[in-house]
Amino acid sequence: MNTTPILYSFRRCPYAIRARLAIYSAGIELEIREVLLRDKAPKFLEVSKSKTVPCLQTNDAILDESLEIMVWALNISDPNNWLRETNKSNELIAICDGPFKNALDRTKYPNRYPDENAVENRVLASDFLNLIESQLDPNLFGENLNLADIAILPFIRQFAHIDFNWFLSQPWPKTAQWLETFKTSEMFNSVMKKYPKWKEDDPITLFP
Repeated sequence: MNTTPILYSFRRCPYAIRARLAIYSAGIELEIREVLLRDKAPKFLEVSKSKTVPCLQTNDAILDESLEIMVWALNISDPNNWLRETNKSNELIAICDGPFKNALDRTKYPNRYPDENAVENRVLASDFLNLIESQLDPNLFGENLNLADIAILPFIRQFAHIDFNWFLSQPWPKTAQWLETFKTSEMFNSVMKKYPKWKEDDPITLFP
């Protein structure tokens, strides 16, 4: 029986990024399988009920939600104490994953949502950035990163790079610095390594 967990991932997906960040922080070694969203491997489709990344397969369970994977990893090892302020973190993450992600998608992919106004959705998304800006000191819950920072930052990065010059022109200096510190960190760059598309019978690729 294979005792090494398997993570089905896609490098640029913000949900997969945050799962990999938690696994990296926890110091857990597992097998990583890169999934191309336009050409999903049959084995991945067999394992994942949601057919979306990330998906973690262990001997005991299949975890199909990124937050579940994050908590799974941090419950094994949480050397940076990311699970503190859990209730408050979950409140912010819920806004990120709900209204903000909804508006982000309609801003970034206007062709997918022809009945939606991209400019209006950017305004809606900006409400969340205003909230984040008011919360940062220099991270969401003080000096050190926690679960909320790690769960939210990949989505802030995605939103910022829709139009980065516009983002930098907004009254969000703390958010811009928070994002820059994240993007230039060893942790982020370690989880953003490029892997070839995984195919059945490929040799095992270990992460991190």
